[in-house]
Amino acid sequence: MSDTATAATATKWTLDPTHSEIQFKIKHLVISTVTGSFKSFQGSMQSASDDNFENAQVEFSLNVDSIDTNQEMRDGHLKGEEFFDAAKYPTIKFESTSFVKDGDGYKVTGNLTMKDVTKPVTLEAEYGGSAVDFYGNHKAGFEVTGKINRKEFGLTWGGITEAGAIVLGDDVKLIANVQFAKQA
Repeated sequence: MSDTATAATATKWTLDPTHSEIQFKIKHLVISTVTGSFKSFQGSMQSASDDNFENAQVEFSLNVDSIDTNQEMRDGHLKGEEFFDAAKYPTIKFESTSFVKDGDGYKVTGNLTMKDVTKPVTLEAEYGGSAVDFYGNHKAGFEVTGKINRKEFGLTWGGITEAGAIVLGDDVKLIANVQFAKQA
């Protein structure tokens, strides 16, 4: 929000991690899909009002070391140098550059940074609605989906089985079910 009057009247939101989840899916051996998630993340959003998200600004980051694919050995490999290199690149970040209405949903475009590589990505955001919880907190929910090519972000590890099958696909599906809490 470039003009100060708009920024001063913007509705500010904070991501509620206890009511949100961040997942990814990738093909394994081209015949099945492995699902993983990140357990530690944070984010914020500024919107024009409580229910107008056109031109909203979103910032999001996640802790790479919190990756969980339900298999400890695989998680260790993913955190290592051949994949995310969590010790050197501990966070993945997203900062929106555009949030526009698209039919019943929104298209969210922004810069995704992973392993010190920043590239623009466009994601679909389905607005689930808003509600006030038992404690009087105003919440807004979205399901955000998209797809990226892992190799474009430096995740280039690849393996081929003895039979010639590709171990890991290049495309990664992203699924985020997020709930934001309005700030007072």
